Amino acid sequence: MRRTLPGTAGIAALALVLAACGGGDGDGGDNKSSGEVDPSSLSAELTWWDTSDPTNEGPAFKELIKKFNEEYPKVEINYQSVPFDDAQNKFKTAAEAGQGAPDILRAEVAWVPEFAAAGHLYALDGTPLLEDADFLETPMSSNVYDGKTYGVPQVTDTLGLMYNKALFEKAGIDAPPTTWKEVEEDAKLLKQKAGVDGIYVNSAGYFVLPFMYGEGGDLVDSDAKKIVVGSDENKAGIKIAQDLVKSGAAPKPDANDSYGTMMTLFKEGKVAMIVNGPWEVANITKAPEFGGFENLGIAPVPGGSAGAGAPVGGHNYVVYSGMDDAKAAAATAFIKFMTSAESEAYIADELGLLPTNEAAYDLVEDNERITAWKSALDVSVARPWIPEGGLFFGPLDDMATRVLVQGADVSATLDKTAEQYKSDVVPDYDLP
Repeated sequence: MRRTLPGTAGIAALALVLAACGGGDGDGGDNKSSGEVDPSSLSAELTWWDTSDPTNEGPAFKELIKKFNEEYPKVEINYQSVPFDDAQNKFKTAAEAGQGAPDILRAEVAWVPEFAAAGHLYALDGTPLLEDADFLETPMSSNVYDGKTYGVPQVTDTLGLMYNKALFEKAGIDAPPTTWKEVEEDAKLLKQKAGVDGIYVNSAGYFVLPFMYGEGGDLVDSDAKKIVVGSDENKAGIKIAQDLVKSGAAPKPDANDSYGTMMTLFKEGKVAMIVNGPWEVANITKAPEFGGFENLGIAPVPGGSAGAGAPVGGHNYVVYSGMDDAKAAAATAFIKFMTSAESEAYIADELGLLPTNEAAYDLVEDNERITAWKSALDVSVARPWIPEGGLFFGPLDDMATRVLVQGADVSATLDKTAEQYKSDVVPDYDLP
């Protein structure tokens, strides 16, 4: 269904205690509420860099801004669409120069600890934005660095098992596999009875994390400052992925465009299962050969010996540290409105993006494109939220290509990945 924008009564419910907030120097100091502010009197001019798709997503966020201004008429939001690929470096450059940075940024989850460590973000602890917060735990975790909270989640995503229901029915499979062993067994049936490949395993680092998590692995232990990407658990998980290719349950990934090939084969009904995220639902279901949303199955990623786990992704709202308390109060009021259950439900219905506000799921319970992902989100795993987190995936991509495309030895390849983490990513962390 198409949800209408939150009405005035809904906005009024969001007009809680606004504060003159301390800690604007980005030092992570406690920010305490100190009195009520009349929304109609709150005055500020704020610049928001929105890194979402300007054509398909931007208009919905602009509509929410209009509704926000019905309650906060004196808070002017200067909306600027900034290309995602440019935003990280553009923000860092502006923040380091002390001029040109936006007041509010839509930041990819891995950017938050990096920006917080550099002192570029305003600590939100003690502000109304975190009062009675109802955010999903794992997405919210990406905003916490060194004991302080520097953002709140805007939209979340994860990886799930996506499957072709018609091909499953043709193969006599009545439920999605819950383990990688079942994936291999189902792949045989799909080849024998439906004449298609079972699953495509994308040879990219992010997409092999479910295999690692399924065996209890991780990339680093940030508490112990230890590199664990070469652990026995990870080697067991990546060996499962490699064996799916070697056994024929999965075709060998395309060396040049693994992701694009995966999507083409799935949309054309030539492979029955993929591991991917909610951002591809519209693309898949619009494909003429696929059969629409009613033919798309969505389930949690299959598990290994330690259970199932998929990485959490998405974007967060963060506030620039270089602002005074009055602007910070207006910024937190705006973000509180944008992350309300009503606002997130509207965005979910309009754009198919997964809410981060727990209560929003009650408002979109009739939207199967959203609710289908809830069980996948329930097994999502928080990545190590450290400033270097964005650098994990170059070495991991190289490892996945060597193992899945070139058939390299799993143990030796992961040992090299660990050495690369030590030399290039987290040199102050220890190897086992």
